[in-house]
Amino acid sequence: MAYDRYVAICQPLHYGTLLGSRACVHMAAAAWASGFLYAALHTANTLSLPLCQGNALGQVFCEIPQILKLSCSHTYLREVGLIASGASLLFGCFIFIVLSYMQIFRAVLRIPSEQGWHKAFSTCLPHLAVVSLFLSTAMFAHLKPPSISSPSLDLVVAVLYLVVPPASVCMHSTFSIA
Repeated sequence: MAYDRYVAICQPLHYGTLLGSRACVHMAAAAWASGFLYAALHTANTLSLPLCQGNALGQVFCEIPQILKLSCSHTYLREVGLIASGASLLFGCFIFIVLSYMQIFRAVLRIPSEQGWHKAFSTCLPHLAVVSLFLSTAMFAHLKPPSISSPSLDLVVAVLYLVVPPASVCMHSTFSIA
């Protein structure tokens, strides 16, 4: 979405060529591949854990922090490895988004009219809000101390970062097309 906004604002006359079906397929494939790799790392790690407290989770989503609570082995090194791999993937995406928005803001500041500024920023704000919601709730979910963990709080936070961002992206795309 950041690249889409970048091309729409900074290079609107080239939008059709830069974001054709081939480019969209490449971006979707990269997103799916990175998501699959990340999920495969978590799945391999999870399947190798010995569970001594049964296999019933206290919430609807099967999340890594909840599974780690069921393990009877020391999971510190596994957690550090998963956090490092997740952080590197997240950092790469974050840098791409920041660089895209730096270019967008530079282009917007060159627009002479206030109406042009408003239109450009109103195009970007929904994406920035979704990214901020996703990053803040995901970091809270995975980096919060276990002492403030409760099943209801974990469920609310999981819904906020697993369900709301993808749904709002789909809704925004639907409204943009219409």
